[in-house]
Order: sequence, then structure tokens, then C-alpha cells
Amino acid sequence: MRTERWRSRALAASLALFSAAAAGCAAPSTTADVARIRKFSGVELPPSATSEAVDPEPAGDARKLRERPLTADSAVRIALLNNRELRAALKEVGVARGNLEQAGALPNPEIEVEVTPRQEGLDHTHLELAVEFDLTSALLAPLHVRAARSEHDAARYRSAGAVVELGYQVRAAFYAAQAAEQRLGVANRAVDALAAGRDAARALFEAGNVPELDLATQEAGYEQARVTAAQIELELLSARERLQRLLGLSGAETAWTLSGALPGAPEALATPPRAETRAIRASLELAELRSRLDAMAGRTGALRAGGWLPDISASVHAERELGGHDGELDDHPWLIGAGLRLSLPIFNRQQGAATAQAAEFDSLLERYHGRAVDIRSALREARNRLTSAHARARHYERVVLPARKRVLEQTLLQYNAMQVGVFELLSARREQLDAELAAVETLREFWTAKAAFDALLAGRRVEAAGAGAPAAMPGASGAPAGGGH
Repeated sequence: MRTERWRSRALAASLALFSAAAAGCAAPSTTADVARIRKFSGVELPPSATSEAVDPEPAGDARKLRERPLTADSAVRIALLNNRELRAALKEVGVARGNLEQAGALPNPEIEVEVTPRQEGLDHTHLELAVEFDLTSALLAPLHVRAARSEHDAARYRSAGAVVELGYQVRAAFYAAQAAEQRLGVANRAVDALAAGRDAARALFEAGNVPELDLATQEAGYEQARVTAAQIELELLSARERLQRLLGLSGAETAWTLSGALPGAPEALATPPRAETRAIRASLELAELRSRLDAMAGRTGALRAGGWLPDISASVHAERELGGHDGELDDHPWLIGAGLRLSLPIFNRQQGAATAQAAEFDSLLERYHGRAVDIRSALREARNRLTSAHARARHYERVVLPARKRVLEQTLLQYNAMQVGVFELLSARREQLDAELAAVETLREFWTAKAAFDALLAGRRVEAAGAGAPAAMPGASGAPAGGGH
């Protein structure tokens, strides 16, 4: 009886040990995932990011933010609250979290009950119980947990990258909408200037002071300017819709306004030292690849260990005779024994699967080194684009626009002195408006390039929006060289 109690306690202790091991492999919670994503991305995610519910309505905090004119920062906060693609990316981390939880689950014990009923000539009913447990799967579980934990980390890095990229996309779309609105104002002023030129040409033509060619040229320039203004208006509507989709707003929530014009470029542009090294260290893409490499190494180790480890199952058997001549239980004790079943890894040692995993690891490692080269190149390209856009924006602000303003002022003085005609004055005005259009577009390019550069240093390589070609306001060519005042 003492031996039977010892065996029973040993079996209970083994099951308790396996249960404790399974509890130690429990996957983190959603809150822990979001906390890590916040740390990786450097972005404060809203509390709703920890919610596992899918709410079709926009967040209440977003409604409060859009009631005021949007800034780039408030637009990013609204997108973090409402953007459905980001919500989906955050919830996809739960897939890896579930896989981690499943990898730590121990195999279920198999219980077999066999009853041999009392037959003729026999006085007892034979009862046999057997409990079998797969030891090999339990021994390999830590290796599977290691691989699943690395995949879970990779999913966290991937979601953090989505957070940083969304911030860039929102800022780029916001600057595009802001620039389009500003350019539309310039285009409308140009249309007004060309309308004045057209009216002046009509009056001079009726007075017989200009030929019909000059009148036709001014009228064509005015009509073409109206087309250009309509095109810029469409660009503004399209830019608002692009931003709208990123903000995740619809219906009555779309009645938001922008906070004025683009700010000017700073006087000095400061880029951090050793920016390439910082971009490599901060790269969420490389961190994700490193986690995936760790996961592959863990799976390869599990395959190789499983190939050489026999398939071992341990079992405990208990037998007892039930019943007697009088139908009462007799004094037959439980007979307890143990067994071990294993398969020898002679022919199939998972050689092919391990070779495939090793080749996949090497392939991903090559991509990792190549991606590091790409990130360094992307950082240099982003820095060059930012430096160029800053220099051009400052040049427009300090040189080109003041020069065009002086040209217009001098032309106005010449016009008042009856040295030039109204067409030269209107041409100078159009050229000033063209310079304003180009300056606005250059400012948009600068702030977009800065957002892309900052995203790289925050850990995400993005495709920077290219510079758009600002539509120049068409004007009258071949204006008469004098007279017509």
C-alpha cells in the first residue's frame, strides 16, 4: 500500500509540475502589448487601443479635437483614435499572442478505461485504468515557446512601425491639404488680376488703342487661369479626402477646417549627428527581422531536437477486480504499474524540414543585411531632400519673393509715370503670383521631407511624397510694349 501511495503522489507531482510550466508560458495581455508598442514607437497611444471590442462609431475624443481648426499634431491624434487600418494592425498582435499562448500549452493526458464484465465461470469484473502522457511534446514545448515569443515580438515591432508610418502619412496629407488651400487662394487672386487685364484690354480695344490680338491674348489667359484655379480646387478636395480617410471620419464629422497656412521654414536646419547610426539603431523594421530570425532559430532548434529525440510517452496503469459471489466488493487491491513507449529516430529525423528552415534563416539574414544598407541609403536620401527643400524654401522667402515684389513695385512706378502699359503691370503681377505658388509648393515639400526624415529616425522608413509641379498661372504673352495707359 505504501508503494501505491508513493506512485500516486509521484504522478500527482508530475502533473503539477507540468501545469506550473504551462502557467509560466502564459501569453502577455493586450495592455502589455500596447505598452510595448508605445515604447517602440515613441507615440502615446489612446486608451481605446487596449480595447478588444470593435466599435463602428468614431471615438468621442476625436469629435472634440475636430471641433477646433486642425493642426498637424491634432490630426495625428485623431488618426490614432480612428484609423481603422491602425486598429486592425494593433489587433493583429493578438494573433501572435494567441500563438504564444498555444505554444506553451502542454499536451493533454490520454485516459483509457477498460472494463471486462463478469462472464460465466468468473466471479469478478475486471477494471483497468491507464493514463498516458506525451513526454516528448512537453520537453520540446520550451523551444516552441521561444520561437513563438520571438514572433510575438516581431508582431509588436510591426505594429509600432504602423503607428510611426501613420503619423507620417497624416502629416504629409495635412501639409498637402494646407498647401492646396493656400495655392487656391493665390490662384484666385491671379484670376482676379487676369480679369482686370481682360477688362482693360476690352476698354483699350474699344477705344482703338490696342489691336485685337492683344485683346484675344488677354481673354485666353484669363480663361486658362480659371481652368488652372479649378484644377487646384480639385486638388484641394482630393487632398481633403485623402486626409479624411486617414482620420477615419465620415458624414457630419467631415466638417473640419485647417489651421491657416503652412508655417515658414526655420532659419537654420539642424540634423542630428551620426544620423545613419541612429536610424539603424531605431529601425523597427530591422528589429522585426531580428525577432523573426530568432523565431526561425528556435523552430530550427525544435526540429533538430525533435529529430533526434525519441517519441516518448509515459503511462500509469491501475487494475482491480470488482464484485464477488454475493455482489459485494471484495478485498482485491488496486494493482498499479507504469509503462514507457518510445519510437526510435532511425529513418525520419526531420532532416529535410531542418534543412529548409536553415535555408530560410539564411535567406532572411541576407535580407536583414540588405535592409540595413537600404536604411542607410534612405537616411542619406531623406537628409538630402530635406536640406535641398529647406534651402529652396528659404531662397524663395529671402530672395525670390522680395525680388518679385520689387519688380511689381517698380513696374507700378513706371506705370504711374506712363513709361509702361497696363499689360506690363499685369504681367509683373502674374509673375509674382507664380512665385508665390512655387514658394507654397516648396514649403509643402520641406515639411513633408522633414516628416519623412523624422519618421526614419523614429524607426520607420517611408516613401516620401514627391514634389508636385506647381501650376503656373497662364498669362498674356506678347503684351504691347508701351502705350495703352
